[in-house]
Amino acid sequence: MPESVLLIGGPSTGKTTLIESLKSMGYTCLDEVSREVIKEAQEQGIEQLFLEQPLLFSELLLRSRIKQFESVPTFHTDYVFLDRGIPDTVAYMDFINQEYSREFIDACNDYRYDHVFILPPWKEIHTTDGERYENFEQAVAIHKELINTYKKYSYEPTEIPKGAVADRARFILDYLKD
Repeated sequence: MPESVLLIGGPSTGKTTLIESLKSMGYTCLDEVSREVIKEAQEQGIEQLFLEQPLLFSELLLRSRIKQFESVPTFHTDYVFLDRGIPDTVAYMDFINQEYSREFIDACNDYRYDHVFILPPWKEIHTTDGERYENFEQAVAIHKELINTYKKYSYEPTEIPKGAVADRARFILDYLKD
């Protein structure tokens, strides 16, 4: 059965670029689902679902991330890389002080990732766009919330050093082989 390898980090830390690099190397990668949820809401006239209806947004994310997690054993490979995980949903709700049901806590406890890597805030590559609205200071605060949340659920995320995407990918792959 493949091991689940989770890549987390605040906005604009290079997660998507790193996932694309791992894909190009032939690794199985599952993309971030929040952009898909955001785009679907925008097509229905809701510009920022996370800001306008954070609990609904988080419920949709939770379902999608559980579905991704449950798909990992269907792949015939050593590793499946995931762009964000179930506890990210809780971290973002804690970041905005949004209350949530026990369902979120249970999901964080029930669905366990094999490896968690975190990409640190990186001011030089930070950007905003139609789905990513957080400024750099908010990105740093989200990073801290992610660390706290993952530690709360007994993970010790391994920090990926800043650098060229190939070096970041090699760091992960070397770590997994050790």
